[in-house]
Amino acid sequence: MRILTWHVHGSYLYYLTQAPHEFYLPVKPGKPEGYGGCLPGIPWGDNVHDIAAEDVQNHDFDCILFQSRRNYIHDQFEILSEAQRQLPRLFLEHDPPREHPTDTVHVVDDPSVLLVQVTHFNNLMWDSGRTPTCVIEHGVMVPEAVRYTGELARGLVVANGLRSRGRRLGADVFQRVQQSVPLDLVGMGAESLGGLGEVPHAQLAEFESHYRFFFHPVRYTSLGLAVCEAMMVGLPIVGLATTELATVIENGVSGYISTNPDELIDRMQQLLADPAAAKRLGDAARDTARSRFGIDRFIQDWNTAFERVVSRRSSVVSRDDSSLLIPHSSLL
Repeated sequence: MRILTWHVHGSYLYYLTQAPHEFYLPVKPGKPEGYGGCLPGIPWGDNVHDIAAEDVQNHDFDCILFQSRRNYIHDQFEILSEAQRQLPRLFLEHDPPREHPTDTVHVVDDPSVLLVQVTHFNNLMWDSGRTPTCVIEHGVMVPEAVRYTGELARGLVVANGLRSRGRRLGADVFQRVQQSVPLDLVGMGAESLGGLGEVPHAQLAEFESHYRFFFHPVRYTSLGLAVCEAMMVGLPIVGLATTELATVIENGVSGYISTNPDELIDRMQQLLADPAAAKRLGDAARDTARSRFGIDRFIQDWNTAFERVVSRRSSVVSRDDSSLLIPHSSLL
């Protein structure tokens, strides 16, 4: 299929483009929000194409994939033709609601659009009204040769813009824990909090494999791709027992989660003192990631979503239409 979408979340887009389709990314001079195209630092495949925003209307597509409120409210009316706006459409929702955690109505209110949620937590919290929804959980991959070693007696935090995104991503939690536990922070803008800066995505798995554990201080999100990638490498995970992470990490098996930072500090210190225990937890985390966040399952789910939407392009679907169910996922 020929799919038009925007560059909103680089790592997710990279994994999505492992699907056997042609993806077209609109670009604008200066690369403003959503129009960065194939930005450097990610090994894009030959099936990913930059296309000038002003040239979009001159191309044929099989479906449109929105990935942000801006895409849906503004971008489609700016760069798509009227005929293209009638194509099969999906909206990929990366985040839980910001305005109110339970009572926020999603921007999409259209029974002909499939709203794809990246976690069951997202699907639970959004009020999606009459719009059909499905859940496609993350899928990630890391180089097969990369394995956890954990010889570096430090924890690693991976987050972009942690300082500017503040309490939601747990900037204060990170700073509090850092007073008691040796932690390194990587990601865009990490230097502003004393971190190491950005590590290219292609190098991240090998970089993090040497750390004793992965710390996820985020209060409110869907589920960080960085968590799934760290698990796939074999790092034990320590994090707040909130949102979808509470369904992923099992205490004492694949890591530790709690809503009490002091308890997490104790657990991190134990992992620093006991490399063998950290390795045991990391092995279980990797097993969980391989079974739950495998790239093959992820691609299969997305193929099913694209095929179902395109095949139903001329009909209006109802919210309880079981034909929209994706085998591995669930419909609320």
